[in-house]
Amino acid sequence: MSKKGYWMGHIEVHDTESYAKYAEIAGRAVAAHGGEFLVRAGRYRVMEGTERPRHVLSCFPSFDAAVACYESELYQEALKFALPAATRDLVIVEGV
Repeated sequence: MSKKGYWMGHIEVHDTESYAKYAEIAGRAVAAHGGEFLVRAGRYRVMEGTERPRHVLSCFPSFDAAVACYESELYQEALKFALPAATRDLVIVEGV
């Protein structure tokens, strides 16, 4: 049984209209790779590090599926809207 893969994102959106376009396309890419959103914004408290007001946690069936989603054509299309519209940190990690 393979370990799950996770996207952990910390985001500060500067252009909500463009970022909404990203979110719509990215959601389709995540679903197409068997992923699901576990956290999307919501209440938070920064204990250490840089504060960004939006946090996203997505779960995939495997680490490889998480990487494949990021590298997919559909997600790369979504990034065209996200990168100029926000300051982001995104890490893909393997579960335990």
